Amino acid sequence: MPIIITLAVIVLIFILANAKIVPQAHEYVIEFLGKYKTTWSAGFHVKIPVVEKIAKRVTLKEQVLDSPPQPVITKDNVTMQIDTVIYYAVYDAKLYAYGAVNPISALSNLAATTLRNIVGELELDGTLTSRDTINAKMTSILDEATDKWGIKVHRVELKNIIPPAEIQNAMEKQMKAERDRRETLLQAEGHKAAAITRAEGDKQAMILAAEGERDARIARAEGEAKAIFLSKKAEADGLRELKNAGADAAVLEIKKYEALIAMSDGRAAKIIVPTDAVDMTKANVLFAEASGLGDVTAPAKEKAAPSQKPDPCCD
Repeated sequence: MPIIITLAVIVLIFILANAKIVPQAHEYVIEFLGKYKTTWSAGFHVKIPVVEKIAKRVTLKEQVLDSPPQPVITKDNVTMQIDTVIYYAVYDAKLYAYGAVNPISALSNLAATTLRNIVGELELDGTLTSRDTINAKMTSILDEATDKWGIKVHRVELKNIIPPAEIQNAMEKQMKAERDRRETLLQAEGHKAAAITRAEGDKQAMILAAEGERDARIARAEGEAKAIFLSKKAEADGLRELKNAGADAAVLEIKKYEALIAMSDGRAAKIIVPTDAVDMTKANVLFAEASGLGDVTAPAKEKAAPSQKPDPCCD
């Protein structure tokens, strides 16, 4: 009985010593007598001692490979320092274990050569303005090349592009000149807009003044026309009333005289009197002289002879 218990304890210790727990997002590559046997996924596993071993522990999480800056020559013979950041993940533990001796080092070298090839086809300005294009091309090339290593390249980013010092100085001068040009252009456009605005304001003011003067003239003309109309209407109404009242010819003659007097009132104007009016005036004058009706001047009194005072000396 003690022997059985001892054997059981030995077997239990043996099993516990060979039991393995694979964490989440990890895979273990298992070899049997030096040959690939299986891949353990996350969970509890027990391997056979001596004949089985864990050949590779692989993480399936996304990883970052930060490559150091490396010299790259552009198409116009400008040497720049460019460093890249590669985001990748292992999707097949078996291929990752047996595809390359050092897959990460192979990926880093492949990224460097690919970057040189892509940038070598671009000029300096194109390199500085085509980050997205370079990233997309590198991602596509590296992803296709690393399939046989069990690696999935998700994206590649150019971290820094460092041109030579003289190129940087020239670029800074160019940027300053461009900013100065834009400032001058904006100032010119501002002055132009201000001048146009002032001219439009002056034009609008002149238009409004002209319209106001026109409206004033129209109003004055309408007022004068209305006044003349009312005056003439009053005269016509007066004549109509005289006619309705049965005014005789004498009254009408008096009205004519009043009109002549009003026409010649204090003004240097010539008045042409019709012949019939002159004849009628003469007739009225003769009638007045003959009848004495028009003579309103009182006759002069005769002066009495001065009375002689008695002379006391002679009387």
